Amino acid sequence: MSPPPSPEMVARLQRFEAALAARGIVSAAEIEARIAVTDRASPAIGAAMVARAWTDADYRALLVSDGTKAAEAMGAVMAGAPPLGVLADAPGLHHLVVCTLCSCYPRAVLGYPPHWYKSSAYRARAVRDPRGVLTEWGTVLPEGTAVRVVDSTADYRWMVLPERPAGTEGWDAARLAGIVTRDVLVGVALPLA
Repeated sequence: MSPPPSPEMVARLQRFEAALAARGIVSAAEIEARIAVTDRASPAIGAAMVARAWTDADYRALLVSDGTKAAEAMGAVMAGAPPLGVLADAPGLHHLVVCTLCSCYPRAVLGYPPHWYKSSAYRARAVRDPRGVLTEWGTVLPEGTAVRVVDSTADYRWMVLPERPAGTEGWDAARLAGIVTRDVLVGVALPLA
């Protein structure tokens, strides 16, 4: 956990917020509302999106074609966020998301990025040795499955739509969402029935 901000940093932030409000750029209430939206974001939103895509063909088509609209249809606040792309896994194809420059991450639908996602080791190795990274996570892909590494950027954020696991037929959306973790949504893990 990060140390709390110093009193000097808090005072600087308060002066900055006051200057923005004085110029009519943004009010204190708008800032607080945005913080609340950000704090509510979690992998549960992305998991619900995946579960719905597994059970609703029309929603799946929307999710794959326009992740931002699909997220908004599930109640996620996407205003001000980069567009959301959704990478659909398929037989013989698995996606792995990384941000090679920093830690670009679809926070509106996955919450805050985990520390490992931001680490230089993950960022470098996911590109150089994606199968090795997956193996370290205990993720075993079927023989012949291609791994496609996709770079999340400041201009475009990505999440993975994994294949629905066998044995989940008849499950409701809540139960399906329960097997979709943050790690599944980034591609380092698979949903397990």
